[in-house]
Amino acid sequence: MSAESTERRILSVLEEDAQASYAEIAERAEVSKPTVRKYIQKLEEEGVIVGYSADVDPKKLAGQSIALVGIDIASDCYVEATRNLKEIPEMEELYTSSGDHMLMAEVRAMDGDSLADVIEDKILALDGVTAAHPSFLQERLK
Repeated sequence: MSAESTERRILSVLEEDAQASYAEIAERAEVSKPTVRKYIQKLEEEGVIVGYSADVDPKKLAGQSIALVGIDIASDCYVEATRNLKEIPEMEELYTSSGDHMLMAEVRAMDGDSLADVIEDKILALDGVTAAHPSFLQERLK
């Protein structure tokens, strides 16, 4: 088996279950525990694995609304606006995009009104942000 396929198998197990023990990962990836330890350490050092987290369904938590927001920015303001967007506490995730918008963001707030306030008062208020197009999430299917 190639090193690349070993890495992919280990990462696949971690993506399914970030809490899996080295023994569980080794069994599921069909490698030894020392191999798992070596590859995970290497992947962490290289920045491939950037952290471990719980996959939480925010809609199950009391009082939370979520929107995926497409954001457009004037090109001469891109760097500064992106820095400022990353500082918004309600901004859970922020991605560059090759789709209809320059950036895609996951924004969370207590309710729909609070979410609208974040979009209007914190995102659209930033210099250089030219548009924000929210899609409010209703139900998590997977």
